[in-house]
Amino acid sequence: MENNFEKIEKAAKIRRRISKTFIYLMLSLWALAVLFPFYWMILSSIKSYSSYNSEYIPRFYPADPTFLNYKEAFTGVPLADYFLNTLIFTLITTTLMLLVIVPCAFAFSRMNFRGKNLLFTFFLSLMMIPNELVIITNFVTITNLDMRNTFAGLILPSVTSVFYIYLLKENFSQIPDELYLAAKVDGTSDLKYLLKVMLPICRPTVITVTILKVIECWNSYVWPRLITDDKNYFLVSNGIQEIRENGFGRENIPAMMAAVVVISVPLIILFLIFRKKIMEGVARGGTKG
Repeated sequence: MENNFEKIEKAAKIRRRISKTFIYLMLSLWALAVLFPFYWMILSSIKSYSSYNSEYIPRFYPADPTFLNYKEAFTGVPLADYFLNTLIFTLITTTLMLLVIVPCAFAFSRMNFRGKNLLFTFFLSLMMIPNELVIITNFVTITNLDMRNTFAGLILPSVTSVFYIYLLKENFSQIPDELYLAAKVDGTSDLKYLLKVMLPICRPTVITVTILKVIECWNSYVWPRLITDDKNYFLVSNGIQEIRENGFGRENIPAMMAAVVVISVPLIILFLIFRKKIMEGVARGGTKG
C-alpha cells in the first residue's frame, strides 16, 4: 500500500516537474522573442555606417563597435530641441487629459443624472470608430481652425480618451457607496470627496493611466507627422524620420537606431520606477467587488 502511494506521489512530482519545465521553456522563448528587437536596436546603434551597409548577412555581434552614431544623432538634426518639444507636448497633454477624464469618470461612477447610462453607452461606442477616421476628422478640424504647426494643434486632439474614462469609471465604481453617502452627510462636496477619498484609493490606476498616456504621447508618430512641417514644432518621432532620411545616399539606419535608444531610455526608466504601481493598477482595474 505504501509503495503504491510512494509511486503515485513520485509520478505526480515528475508530472509537476515536466509541467514547470515546459512553462519555463515557453516563457524563455517568449522573452527571447520580445527582447531580441531591443538587442538588435542596440547592436545596430553601435555599428558604423559603412560596416552596417556592407553586411550582406547580418552579424549578431559588432565587429568594430563605435559610439559615433549617438553623436551624429544629436549633431545631424537638432534632436535636443525635439526632446524639449516632446517633453512639453507630453506634460501638457497628460495634465489636460487627467483634468478631463477624472471628473468625467467620477460623474459616470457616482453622480446620478438623466440619461447617464445612455450617454456612457454612446461614449463606449466611440471606441468602435477606426483611428484613421478620427485622424482625418481631427486634421480637417485643426486645419480649418488654422492651428497647424502649433502646440495647440498637436495637443488638443489628445486631451481625452474614452478607454481611460472607462477604466477609471470602473475603478471608481468599486469604492463602496456608503463612503460617498457618509461624506455627503458630513457636508463634504463632490470635489473634496473626489480629491480626498477616491483619488487616494485609486492612486495605482491613476498612475497607470498617467504612465500609459506619457508613453502614448512620447511615441506619437502619425499625428505629429501629419500636422507639423515646421521644425520648430517637431517631436522626437519627426527627428528619427529626419535622421533616417539623412543617410549618405542611403538610409542612415545606425544613427536612427542610436536616436531610438536614446529616446527609449526615459520610458524604460519610468517603467522601472513605477512598475509595481502599474501592475497594481491593472490588477485593480480588472477586479470586481
